[in-house]
Amino acid sequence: MKVEIWSDYVCPFCYIGKRKFEAALERFEGKRNVETIYRSFELDPNARRNAGHDVHDMLASKYGMSREQAMAMNADVGRQAQEVGLNYRFDTMIPTNTFDAHRLSHFAAANGKAHEMTERLLKAYFTDSRHIGDHETLAELADEVGLDKQAAAETLAGGDYAEEVRFDEQEATRFGVRGVPFFVINRKYAVSGAQPSEVFLQTLQKAWEEERPLTILNDPGDSAADAACVDGICAPSASKTANN
Repeated sequence: MKVEIWSDYVCPFCYIGKRKFEAALERFEGKRNVETIYRSFELDPNARRNAGHDVHDMLASKYGMSREQAMAMNADVGRQAQEVGLNYRFDTMIPTNTFDAHRLSHFAAANGKAHEMTERLLKAYFTDSRHIGDHETLAELADEVGLDKQAAAETLAGGDYAEEVRFDEQEATRFGVRGVPFFVINRKYAVSGAQPSEVFLQTLQKAWEEERPLTILNDPGDSAADAACVDGICAPSASKTANN
């Protein structure tokens, strides 16, 4: 079973949603058969690498509210993060463009470290106040999860994995994704937003039940199974034949 997750590394609900999904997956009976794939999505493709303002001013400008209102909104999101064990430090977060972080995540996926890199990038931004638009910082984060730092730096210096990022974003457009996190299960069911873990669990179970083959409850060799048409032929049971 395949679960694809579209998210951005500066999206506070993406990290919260990741934790809620993980909690549901832990309770899911078929968890060993689930392949989780992280897909790229940019909340603001035009964001500057060095923004020159903090997240409070960014939010205030985006929604036309006061800085105080933005701070209150961020504090509320911070409380939601704490409920799933995350510590958001809004005052020291460094707003940036995430395109290169997404390229790095594809580099990590190609080297078997997709999950570790995704987690590290989210923690780096929301908790550690790292500049995830800076190439040197990104290379250091790659090294921290066991990737080759020099290879990561060379990847970031060039244009590698740009097409992969754009492909993910085009797929998001095709699915009608307008906000993240966005979870797609078996390309049939979707869950939008950081929903309660129970919602994820129910969706996983529904997809799992539809994917699994039918289970025959009776013994195929018993008398009930004999009373069936096989290959278009309805053969009479042995008892009926004896009476004729």
